[in-house]
Amino acid sequence: MDYNFDQIIDRKSTHCEKWDVKDGELPMWVADMDFKTAPPIIDALEKRTAHGIFGYSYVPNYWYDAYINWWKNRYDFSIEKHWLIFTTGVIPAISSMVRKLTTPAEKVLVQTPVYNIFFNSIVNNGRIPVECPLKLIEDGPRYVMDFERLEKDLSDPQVSLMILCNPQNPGGIAWDKESLSKVADLCFKYGVTVISDEIHCDITDPGVRYTPFASVSDVARDISVTCLSPSKSFNVAGLHSAAVFAANDKLRHKVWRGLNTDEVAEPGVYAVEGAVAAYTEGGDWLDSLREYLYQNKLFAVDYINKEIPALRTFEENATYLLWIDCSKLPDEGKDFARYLREKTGLFISAGKIYGKNGVSFVRMNLACPRSIVEEGLRRLKQGVEQLINERENIS
Repeated sequence: MDYNFDQIIDRKSTHCEKWDVKDGELPMWVADMDFKTAPPIIDALEKRTAHGIFGYSYVPNYWYDAYINWWKNRYDFSIEKHWLIFTTGVIPAISSMVRKLTTPAEKVLVQTPVYNIFFNSIVNNGRIPVECPLKLIEDGPRYVMDFERLEKDLSDPQVSLMILCNPQNPGGIAWDKESLSKVADLCFKYGVTVISDEIHCDITDPGVRYTPFASVSDVARDISVTCLSPSKSFNVAGLHSAAVFAANDKLRHKVWRGLNTDEVAEPGVYAVEGAVAAYTEGGDWLDSLREYLYQNKLFAVDYINKEIPALRTFEENATYLLWIDCSKLPDEGKDFARYLREKTGLFISAGKIYGKNGVSFVRMNLACPRSIVEEGLRRLKQGVEQLINERENIS
């Protein structure tokens, strides 16, 4: 079936956070796609709406079956029904688990640059973030895990929890089995629990399949809680529908108690139906989307390499987020995102919010029609050239 991902849809006046911008600005920041969701999801929600009664809901068996079958069929990983717990979102779940699995003033490790809201979940709950930088390999360039540094940081007895981003955001990496196995072994060695945020798992380049952290070894499965959701893959974040799973009975009970205490374990009327439609009927749409996003990425990387040599893109195989090195710009590009929005109206994310080693980077969301990608790149080029010319004239 053909899907029209080139269609421009006006999202203003719909309370859309991404498009809550000034006239003339072009938002390519938050991880939110500018495409209609899969038709089966729309059909399922319309059917539920037609019923006309929107009372309290519970989680039916077919919700569990949808998750179990999706992960088995696409990733060859078996999730047991009793491992799964519904939650209203990955971040509410992570914040709840930070509170339940650690005590105030304990440390939580993240591998930077990493999704900025992890820091909120840690700091806002009175815990201390530990930034364990990923190692930058110039060949690519690309990121790999720095296991020497990771072991050093995990050995701190105050570090009791690690939040893993798999696939990695903003670096666009679907971590390989070997890397994930080493993480599991080190965390087990030092008694550290792992929360694996796998919300971007379905968005990989064609031919690339992500590896669930819990699948790599018995150790990984036993020490971890995994966060899942259709929200990124199918552009349904507003449904507030997600899941966590833990194989370890004691760990799962703690998580279940925390989610229920924090009142983030009950579905709204659309949360179940949307997720089930996505995971039972959305595969064809998703694979078409992945190809479209991949072509957007190829186009953007080629354009930047040819037209904006002052910038450098990374070797990525997952997510629809482009991580861009601005270190060759004046002041090493440290305030480039603000300058770009002010001068050209292009709104992308400043790399400094993703950790100390992100200060000379920006993140650009390519999950939009090609014409928007083209306009965004045109503005990016304009901003780079204008900044360089201004500095040359001053000097």
